[in-house]
Amino acid sequence: MGTSNTRDRTYSFTPKIPGPFALTFIGLGIPIFIASWVFIFVESQGKRSLFSLENLDRAQSFLGQVFGADTWKSRGAELPDVFILATDTIAMSVLAIALAGVFSVVLLPLATARQDDQRAGYLANSGYAVMRALFVFTRAVPELLWALIVVFIISPGIFAGAIALAIHNFGVIGRLGADSIESLDRAPVVALESTGASSAQRYVIGVLPLVSRQLLTFLFYRWEVIIRTTAVVGFVAASGIGYQMRLDLSLFRYDEVGRLLIAYVVIVWMVDLLSTLVRRAFK
Repeated sequence: MGTSNTRDRTYSFTPKIPGPFALTFIGLGIPIFIASWVFIFVESQGKRSLFSLENLDRAQSFLGQVFGADTWKSRGAELPDVFILATDTIAMSVLAIALAGVFSVVLLPLATARQDDQRAGYLANSGYAVMRALFVFTRAVPELLWALIVVFIISPGIFAGAIALAIHNFGVIGRLGADSIESLDRAPVVALESTGASSAQRYVIGVLPLVSRQLLTFLFYRWEVIIRTTAVVGFVAASGIGYQMRLDLSLFRYDEVGRLLIAYVVIVWMVDLLSTLVRRAFK
């Protein structure tokens, strides 16, 4: 008769003690956080306080106008305009992510040349440095500043906003994609290299299939971010919901702002849902 392998086991738990860096960060972070709020309260003395009743009344009045009864009334002449503005916003975001995705994926081999080619020489290393610097530069400049620059060159509109968003996200997607490629197992690439495959063939056959899911995730994630950023870029690019929201705010038409905010939230929710479904389909 066999003995049971099941025995009572006693598990011990030893809490992990934070390291010196973590303790230093906590010790400095908490006092700085408290001091910043103390500074805000002290600085606001004699001025309009951040948490004063006057500010609360102003906020209540503003929100009441934005999301009041007039906002929810259906006006036949205005609903088509909101739909057109929403369409322009979606078109701007799709064009932006398409431009950023195509250019970043095509130029990724230059940003990973030293990892992909053991025989890389001075030219390949120079291309690597230039592309890495380009990724840093394009993502370091905010989308709104890119929009201001682009509008000076071409006329305001959907295309100008899309270019501004594409330039910034080109650097973000390029950096994420290059880091993903550099962390890959080089065995498939080395095997293709031993057969005499060119750099382009190694990239298309040996690298892209391995990082395709990650790149797709990055693209949809950045599309979600672009959708949220179109409202700000639209202020400058004179297109989409953002530009109309700017006009309505300047004219104190808060009920119109409320309708645009509702439409904007719906768009963001739809894009987020679509992104989730696509990512699950490719798992």
